[in-house]
Amino acid sequence: MAGTVLPLSPETMTTDPYNAQTPPVALTQPLTPVGAFFVRDHFGMPRLDPHRWRLSLGGAVEAPYELGYDELLAMGRREIDVVLECAGNGRSRMTPRPPGLPWGERAVGCARFGGVPFREFADRAGVDPDVVEFVFTGADSGEAHGRQVAFERSLALDVALHPDTLLATHMNGEPLAPEHGAPVRLVAPGQYGVADVKWLVGARAVTRPFTGVFQTDEYVYVDSKGTPDGPVTTVRVKSMITTPGPGTTVPRGSVVDVHGWAWSGGTPVRRVEVQLDDGDWHIATLSPPTGPYAWTGWSLRWAAKHPGDHRLLARATDADGDTQPLQTPWNAQGYGCNPAASVDVVVR
Repeated sequence: MAGTVLPLSPETMTTDPYNAQTPPVALTQPLTPVGAFFVRDHFGMPRLDPHRWRLSLGGAVEAPYELGYDELLAMGRREIDVVLECAGNGRSRMTPRPPGLPWGERAVGCARFGGVPFREFADRAGVDPDVVEFVFTGADSGEAHGRQVAFERSLALDVALHPDTLLATHMNGEPLAPEHGAPVRLVAPGQYGVADVKWLVGARAVTRPFTGVFQTDEYVYVDSKGTPDGPVTTVRVKSMITTPGPGTTVPRGSVVDVHGWAWSGGTPVRRVEVQLDDGDWHIATLSPPTGPYAWTGWSLRWAAKHPGDHRLLARATDADGDTQPLQTPWNAQGYGCNPAASVDVVVR
């Protein structure tokens, strides 16, 4: 996209708290620019001084302790390219529309996160053998369901201690911006973004499943068709069409390069198919991702022969055999929306 000037900020959804989605042009890039990356905030953005920041680890561990920012940086930095997607991404496509932010399809992006595996921190403390989860606490807090709570979310023990679960300090090579969780956030690749607790200040090991607001009241599948009720976890297989954009006019007789991305929760994408209107599905060409949690590029050449309004659909299939459905899977809170991507174009 030589010569294209990318927007410096995402598109605002709400101002207080600030929530915004990634602009379309930024989604054409393999790594989404930080300044255009979507933002999800529940209670307002805390401002934390890195030099005073401390992360405490407690609960069912042998030796609780704290870690400072400089100490964390001194432990080195592992970098992983990760698709970060809000669990409510695409909610506006559900009928009837569930409550919650009316996200379009752009509460998503792919970034290179750098930090230290959480397991290195946990190993220092010594985890009790009866531990089943770690609960992660952010510095942001507010009222939810009639009570004052901090933003907290738990991860199953195997996910929390996976070597790719990071205490992230950097995003696309730069220190985290405040809106993205500075100075330190959690990044759990393959999980929906709610797991990636921002403004991280605490972690505790627990021997029973966590039942906080954002674990059992919010960010759960309820009355879901085809999904057991319970917390949202792994990202579902999904795709997007980045070019042509919605409403693009295409000259009749031209050959159009259709491009997009596909991703799944750490499971490789094996196939992307593209359909014009109600015609046959055609296999797109895949480009290798930059890592196991990054999105996979795909492309297909389409001969625009027939004038009129047309709809392009794209659906991805991952290595587990899961394929995007053609219709939006509904649930009462509007999570995990992953129908086939679509874009309407005009041939003249």
